[in-house]
Amino acid sequence: MLRFLHPLAAPVTYTRWLHLLMPVAPVSVWLFISMDTPWVPVALAALVGLIPGMRLAEGTQGQLLLTPAERGDPDATISVAPSTSWSERWRTALWLEVRLLCAGLAGLATVWLPATTVDLVRSAFGRNPSDEWLAAGLGAHWWAAVLAPVPLLVMLAVVVGCGELITAAARWLLGPTPAQRLTMLEERTEQLLERNRIARELHDSIGHALTVAVVQAGAARAAHDPEFTERALMAIEETGRDALEDLERVLRVLRESGKPPGQRPSLSEADRLLDSARGAGAEVDAEVSGPLTQVPDPVSREGYRILQESLTNALRHSGAVPVRVRITVAEGRLELEVTNPYTGSTGTSGGGSGLRGIRERAALLGGNAKTGLYGGEWIVHASLPLDRIR
Repeated sequence: MLRFLHPLAAPVTYTRWLHLLMPVAPVSVWLFISMDTPWVPVALAALVGLIPGMRLAEGTQGQLLLTPAERGDPDATISVAPSTSWSERWRTALWLEVRLLCAGLAGLATVWLPATTVDLVRSAFGRNPSDEWLAAGLGAHWWAAVLAPVPLLVMLAVVVGCGELITAAARWLLGPTPAQRLTMLEERTEQLLERNRIARELHDSIGHALTVAVVQAGAARAAHDPEFTERALMAIEETGRDALEDLERVLRVLRESGKPPGQRPSLSEADRLLDSARGAGAEVDAEVSGPLTQVPDPVSREGYRILQESLTNALRHSGAVPVRVRITVAEGRLELEVTNPYTGSTGTSGGGSGLRGIRERAALLGGNAKTGLYGGEWIVHASLPLDRIR
């Protein structure tokens, strides 16, 4: 019994009922004009369905009234888009015919069955039913009161059934085509990739700045030297300013979808990373060979982030230790290697998000990255091809 009453408490039942009754008004107007040509609305519906914009209008109505829970969902089973092919136009025309059929059935049930209930109540009070509804010719009987609720229950069952039928038809005839589903899947994949890229940007930039700031603050507190403390504060200020600039770049990507990616930092700005690491107390030995200006922008930007994450890991897990940086551009590849003494910290030996981000960046460019302990030193080596990007 509760299962039968559950649809009556669902708001979607009544939005679907409204959707079913919407075509009744224009069809009724035409039948009032010409009762002898009931086929005209059917023919007009088939022709109107061939208009590309009709699919958009019907899809919008379907999402609002038939599947309101899916409104705005990228995986909605009813698409909201105009017809782009003759196949979609014919499907829209067929949909309008199915909608008229269900509307006629629901409209008759909505009018005839409540009127029949009224007639049964009249019969129970000793008055003869009218000749227009289903109780015609019944006569006056007290027991008609027992039957009075039956037409209402039948009407509700018809409305619920027609609502389920019209929703299934809408999902079949107005649903996205395989090509549209593939397009939506590609768009979602691009969005996820962009979110992951932004997450890596924030992790590398802000993580590097915080690491430098923490190391500098700890060293200044332990040094008890006003001059060293002043230098440390200056380094923290400069690193924080650079981090704010990086953060502004990332936030601009979120605010402006058309932002050119070239505004992101590249290897030509690697000196500020090296100076930041030196300011944190690390002894950085850097060697750059080859024309960095000839490195394609995507490779240069990702190389910058790989260098940034490598220096961050060295400072975070090993402290102020000697760090060797080698950047080489030769034979169509960018080779980047960062080496520092291994202090026994377990942080660098795991598979954290930073090291995983380094490998992901290299793989996206068709290259590879290796990280690990070799001969008592922690090494990050990335090899990125240049010719695949041009």
